[in-house]
Amino acid sequence: MASPVEPPPPPAAGGKRKGKAVYVQAKRARRWDAGKPRQLEPGLQGILITCNMNERKCVEEAYSLLNEYGDDLYGPEKFTDTNQQSSGNEEEDDDVEAALKKEVDDIRASTEMRLRRFQSVESGANNVVFIRTLGIEPEKLVHHILQDMYNTKKKKTRVILRMLPISGTCKAFLEDMKKYAETFLEPWFKAPNKGTFQIVYKSRNNSHMNRDDVIKELAGIVGSLNSENKVDLTNPQYTVVVEIIKAVCCLSVVKDYMLFRKYNLQEVVKSAKDQAQINQKQAEHAGNGKEAKLESCDKSHQSGLAERNNQQEVLESSEQVEQTKPGSETKANEGGTKPELASQVPEESKSDENDLT
Repeated sequence: MASPVEPPPPPAAGGKRKGKAVYVQAKRARRWDAGKPRQLEPGLQGILITCNMNERKCVEEAYSLLNEYGDDLYGPEKFTDTNQQSSGNEEEDDDVEAALKKEVDDIRASTEMRLRRFQSVESGANNVVFIRTLGIEPEKLVHHILQDMYNTKKKKTRVILRMLPISGTCKAFLEDMKKYAETFLEPWFKAPNKGTFQIVYKSRNNSHMNRDDVIKELAGIVGSLNSENKVDLTNPQYTVVVEIIKAVCCLSVVKDYMLFRKYNLQEVVKSAKDQAQINQKQAEHAGNGKEAKLESCDKSHQSGLAERNNQQEVLESSEQVEQTKPGSETKANEGGTKPELASQVPEESKSDENDLT
């Protein structure tokens, strides 16, 4: 006799089933179990990239560009596992399906534990991508990319706008930034090292930091490291980049910031002639706007004066005509013949009548 079918297990307490979001979050948590950060946080190095409304395409272009120049500068990437996989049970499994599933799981676990040279993480701001780097110097790599694009004038990206190396991150609070910057800025500005510098500040999704306070504190730290460090806003030797996103402060010190068009990949490939033409067009456009505005004002003023003069002439002529009308009518009725209008109009008003006719 067949055994009765067991009923399904009762639902959890409360009678509610788990939603899809619970399983999705659990899957994402497992994906980052290998120790890789999920979002921008203190203690990271990487490259901050701004794009134009297409972050997915920006990540693809970033991987392609960074891998190309990374292989050129550091050689092909070599994968290293953080934890060695255990051999497990080597007994042969007669079940082909179970063996295939086990092999797939092993490959997936091994892939998740590999640390890549470049890894995208959540930046915390729209149109901003952060690529975490491992085993490379972000300033050296980004400068190498910009130097090559500046020399060849070959455009290699479409949606990437700026690419800024980030040598270190800390908490975006003034006291934390001061403590971190005192050590961070030493390789460039501590005696006997010296140089001219400027500080570039940008804040996103943050309201508790003050731009002037941050620049003042960092400039004071640079000056305390060596009194010969001087500020130069035109062509500095070093540029201290400060990028704040939410509660994380990203810091770096870069060279040739003005030469490489503020590290803008779209502008750095333009020749000096093209840049001069663009500047000239912008200047002409601004000048034409002012001239057009002044010309329109002059024309409106002149048209206003002309209208007032015409109205005055019409009024004067109409008054003169009305003054001559009764006399001419009475004389025509009395004498039976119509006298000439010119005989009734003074000499001064003849020119006005000629204008009206």
